[in-house]
Amino acid sequence: MRSDVNAYQALAAQVVSRRRTKTPVLLGIAGGVGVGKSTAAAVVREHLEAASVRVEVVCTDAFLLPNAELDARGVSMRKGFPESFDVPAFDACLAALEAGSPGVEIPVYSHATYDRAPGAVQVLGPADVVIVEGVNALQSPVVEHLDLAVYIDADEADMRIWFVDRFLALCEAAMADETSFYRGLAGMTPDQQRDIAEWTWHEINGVNLHEHIAPSRSRANWVVSKRRDHSIRATSVPGT
Repeated sequence: MRSDVNAYQALAAQVVSRRRTKTPVLLGIAGGVGVGKSTAAAVVREHLEAASVRVEVVCTDAFLLPNAELDARGVSMRKGFPESFDVPAFDACLAALEAGSPGVEIPVYSHATYDRAPGAVQVLGPADVVIVEGVNALQSPVVEHLDLAVYIDADEADMRIWFVDRFLALCEAAMADETSFYRGLAGMTPDQQRDIAEWTWHEINGVNLHEHIAPSRSRANWVVSKRRDHSIRATSVPGT
């Protein structure tokens, strides 16, 4: 655990160093589905705020097209792939944040309903640092706005296990939530749910990892490699 704290403290210190010459600093955190991007963003945010740095976090899922639009375009089974995002809106948002514009509004995405929350917006306040986290955080056009780029890496077998575990947890939680996207799966047996999760990884998330997410690793300033227990195995700076 200590090495994890040191790694994220070092990253936060690097962000603070960049802030001396530019505000806001845009930090991107990318990696495969379930690898721990949101957790990393939260830990870095905690370290930065402890140093009195104002931080906002933008999850790239907020710019996924609504499910109805994905259906209309015939790309519902490509969610998380480049074509499933509202790229112009995302690009405009990042440009506004980079310029320090106040009160930038972004959509809110719900992992429970697997869709945008209708009418809900997140209003981003003035920030010294903006953390952008998601599968496409190091892909174009997002990466062009970043000052620092981090890739969270792990063995694919571990990422698949983490995804399946999260999928099963969402199915269980859906028993008490009629609005959940997973409600229709809640009555299935655990083996049936696991089969669907495994299929989703092999046919969608794993494909996206190989075709789009993993190639963006080459754009990272920092690579954080994780063990199966989510602890950090190593950090590296590509090209050094």
